[in-house]
Amino acid sequence: MTTRRDGRELALQALYSKDLVLQDANFALKRIIESFGEGEEPTLEVNSKAYSFASELVNGVIAHLSEIDGKIGEKSKHWSMARMARVDLNILRLAVFELLYRPDIPKNVTMNEAIEVAKKFGAEDSASFVNGILDEIASGVTDKE
Repeated sequence: MTTRRDGRELALQALYSKDLVLQDANFALKRIIESFGEGEEPTLEVNSKAYSFASELVNGVIAHLSEIDGKIGEKSKHWSMARMARVDLNILRLAVFELLYRPDIPKNVTMNEAIEVAKKFGAEDSASFVNGILDEIASGVTDKE
């Protein structure tokens, strides 16, 4: 697994925690990092680069949340954001942030990573749901490759 994938997974968990218990996402991120030192088999190796990338993603999503949610809401035909699974919504938020504000990350990488994270953390149909909405949003974004 790559450092950036680890960072995306950490960011997803922090944003999900923020939605679930209404706490600061950066605080949630720190707590998640602390918890990986506990237990017999941590599910994710955390290094400083993964944490730094996760922090960039979390802060970017929070800073641009209204625009990101606007894009998701505009392209999610027949699905209100209130009906979306929180995991799927936060995967979409992370990916839309990358598409709009991270020119250093190629569009196809963002799309593939979002789908893989959805397969790991989402429900059975999460990957196809995320892919469908991201395809709509990505079609309006200039390719960065």
